[in-house]
Amino acid sequence: MNTLYKSIIPVIAMLAFSPLSYAEESYKIGAVNATRILQESPQAEVAIKMLEKEFSPRDKAMVAAAKKIKALEDKFNKDRAIMSEQERAKLEREIIAMQRNHKRNQDEFREDLNFRRNEEFAKIQKQVVLAIQKIAKDNNYDVILGEGVIFASSKVDISGLVIDYLKKEVGTTTE
Repeated sequence: MNTLYKSIIPVIAMLAFSPLSYAEESYKIGAVNATRILQESPQAEVAIKMLEKEFSPRDKAMVAAAKKIKALEDKFNKDRAIMSEQERAKLEREIIAMQRNHKRNQDEFREDLNFRRNEEFAKIQKQVVLAIQKIAKDNNYDVILGEGVIFASSKVDISGLVIDYLKKEVGTTTE
């Protein structure tokens, strides 16, 4: 056992007293502002215009129905003094039924619009993630931070690069 200690002691002493060089590693870190990317990406603009076009007829129908209800309410308020009790009750029931139907249509419209919006923006989010990954690999980033970043200086914010990449992607998909 003494010979084992005698052979280890010089090795331990050499390690303890020799200058160890620790390799300093530097990391390339980037950050993205997802809200900015979604607001400024051409894909979001295309999606918004598509949704407006898709839901515009229903929106116009909703506005027309609201105007019709308002016109009946105005007629009721203006003419109720000269209407018979039966006419007044009939018009009042008609207005209530139209309001109820309009409310139901508004709720369905809002649900359908939200569902479609979420569907389209989920597609865009996938494109954004792929763009961020491509930029990170192409530019040798070690880490890209997204949600939860409270502050990122312009030196590490690559949101502009991502937006530029997405603009190029729109150009290649429309040609």
